[in-house]
Amino acid sequence: MTEQEVFILADRTLLGVIEQIEDERWDLVVPAEMVHGRTGLTLRQVVEYHAYDEAWVPDTLAGKTIDEVGHAHDGDLLGDDPKASFARIVAVACDAVGGFTDLDRTVHLTYGDWPAREYLTHITHFRGSRVYDLSRFLGLDTELPPELVQGLLWELEPRADQWREFHVIGQPVAAPVDASPQQRWLASIGRDPNA
Repeated sequence: MTEQEVFILADRTLLGVIEQIEDERWDLVVPAEMVHGRTGLTLRQVVEYHAYDEAWVPDTLAGKTIDEVGHAHDGDLLGDDPKASFARIVAVACDAVGGFTDLDRTVHLTYGDWPAREYLTHITHFRGSRVYDLSRFLGLDTELPPELVQGLLWELEPRADQWREFHVIGQPVAAPVDASPQQRWLASIGRDPNA
């Protein structure tokens, strides 16, 4: 798989979870541990942040700086039909990533300049983790597509130590001897593989 393929698979899997959110659940407060210790965030606010992150993908891959983009993606991106709005934003992001080939291009992030390849792995991991967390929170099937898990492991393994230094993932925990790929991935990022 390529970084682009893993991103698109993670993005579409996240969209599939968000499409299952029932209308009456948007105002549910998510657990603080799901959002880096922040309290009081609703499910809609979490998805709104993802919409914002998605909206930046084409501009970021184009090499635009934060100053160049300005406030173009501020405000309520979900509107009156959150699922349809999110689907449109995901489609644009996936189109941008699917047509992108210059993985060595420098892109400008809030935390510094990085090769586009690394940017894609960062945001792919974010989406993979969120698929799992939202599925647990919503009571959905938490089994990720096997090819997504393989892609996440492929991207994680050479970067795990660096990501731990940045506190993006936790310290690894023990996985069962007969762990599935998903259990190995969870253990590698510091999550309970038996949850």
